Amino acid sequence: MAAIAAAAPGASPLRAPAGQVLFRPDDPCGGFIALRRGAIRVGLTSVGGRELVLYRVRPGQICLQTFACLVEGRHYGAEGVAEQDIEAVLLPPPAFDRLMAGNDAFRGAVLGSVASRFGDLEGVVQALAFTGLPTRVASALVAGAVDGALSITHEMLAAEIGSAREAVSRQLSQMARDGLITQSRGRIHLLDPAAVRRLALAGA
Repeated sequence: MAAIAAAAPGASPLRAPAGQVLFRPDDPCGGFIALRRGAIRVGLTSVGGRELVLYRVRPGQICLQTFACLVEGRHYGAEGVAEQDIEAVLLPPPAFDRLMAGNDAFRGAVLGSVASRFGDLEGVVQALAFTGLPTRVASALVAGAVDGALSITHEMLAAEIGSAREAVSRQLSQMARDGLITQSRGRIHLLDPAAVRRLALAGA
């Protein structure tokens, strides 16, 4: 997708360091972003400051927010942040429209990614609606752990699973009392990964 976009008239390179905000709610859409490297985190923040991560965009994937803005001509409704340093191709709206109309490979890649993104959002909704907090916390720990540990704050974990930081802190404390994890500043170690995995599957 990025290779096709890069060859299109009007395309320009886009680079951003980790942490840079790429778009915010009510921003107009500057164009289609085709990632070559890195990741973009897309989420919502409530009036009270509570954050929910909707999905991440990686190379070969598209941002549903950007797609909707381009197709419907509306402004962004969520925030996109470079989670890692990114290298991408930026297609202005007219160039995106031309590729969608005239390039079968590009159109197929975009629409296929749109379908996949909806699957991701369905997973978020199902987890929030039907899965208890212990299962959601355990699932996030299993998914993010590398060599039995992950670097994450309680606030970041709460944003990942769509819960309040206080509730996540209580759940982690209970897991620590149960001997499943240990905690240090900004880091969680899985003492019993098998038990954490069982907890993650308990509400599935």
